[in-house]
Amino acid sequence: MIYQNELDGISADMLKGFFVDWPNQPNPETHLKLLKNSSKAIIAVDDKSNQVVGFITAISDGVLSAYIPLLEVLPAYKNKGIGKGLVQRMLKELDDIYMIDVCCDDDLVPYYDKLGMLRTNGMILRNYHRQSGS
Repeated sequence: MIYQNELDGISADMLKGFFVDWPNQPNPETHLKLLKNSSKAIIAVDDKSNQVVGFITAISDGVLSAYIPLLEVLPAYKNKGIGKGLVQRMLKELDDIYMIDVCCDDDLVPYYDKLGMLRTNGMILRNYHRQSGS
């Protein structure tokens, strides 16, 4: 597995199979655009197939705050430590930031708890009709 912060050489064709169970999945072209437009993005690439198998993004002001909106690992690659590796690498990238926030469903709280994050309250608004990014 290769972890990289650079998106050079990454094409939409390498981003298939993500956003499982989303009713309005972003297509691979939109996925590539969101990776490029993020403040930080780290991808996991299977060195045998040369496919992206996981990614994490962060949006930040670069001074005090950062938000991690997306962490995804392809279903066939789950439970192999890839998600944990992506989170750890992103937290290291954001080490100089005061607050790093993640919103997640209740069933994912134990996952982030094991990675040193604390549970808090938050509020969200979702425009599901915009979920595909188009």
